[in-house]
Amino acid sequence: MVHKKCILVFLKNPERGKVKSRLAGDLDRDLARSLYKNFVLDLLDTLKKGGHSFRICFYPPDAGEKLSDWLGKGYSYLPQNGKDLGERMKNAFLDAFSEGFFKALIIGSDIPDITNQIINEALESDDNDAVIGPSFDGGYYLIGFKHNTFLPGIFEGIEWGTNTVFEKTMEIFAKNRYKVHLLPKWHDVDRLEDLRALVDGNKNTDFANSTTMAFIRDNQKKLFGENKNH
Repeated sequence: MVHKKCILVFLKNPERGKVKSRLAGDLDRDLARSLYKNFVLDLLDTLKKGGHSFRICFYPPDAGEKLSDWLGKGYSYLPQNGKDLGERMKNAFLDAFSEGFFKALIIGSDIPDITNQIINEALESDDNDAVIGPSFDGGYYLIGFKHNTFLPGIFEGIEWGTNTVFEKTMEIFAKNRYKVHLLPKWHDVDRLEDLRALVDGNKNTDFANSTTMAFIRDNQKKLFGENKNH
């Protein structure tokens, strides 16, 4: 039996003022929106190069046509459904497992420089009950389960968007005696300092040639000011 695995890419419709709000506070809405669009394009490009099976789980749930007009009809699109992020993630996992996938991962769209090495590590961690990738801001950028170890309660009682998300999630895993594979810590790009870290950390990586880095180079002055050496 082939163990089918699926990646669920969680992203938002890149509407002005509705994406990267914290970055928009440091920059402006149009720059933040353009950055986010480049993040998404680079993430999808990485997944395609890695040969991964993935689907785009979009929010808000009525934005499917706009996203397919932007990204193209060649992807599998599914709306995110639920009253908060936790419920939307839970429902996305339930849908994937009901379709017969052996394992599913959710990854966010704030990690444009994620590598296929990390994704493969997550996909191949089948000896564990779950896999998670902590981010430097106290959240996580990836979470995954096998169909027979899915834990819906992992998404309950979490204050989403705070710096305690990862800590509280690990507490729930511990209470349930789950064996969890920890991925390397990674930067979510939510603030201007995260964007600087993205640039500094990718001067000599494959991501240096990405659309995100090209956009940053073209808009260096607007993003970092005239006196920043980025």
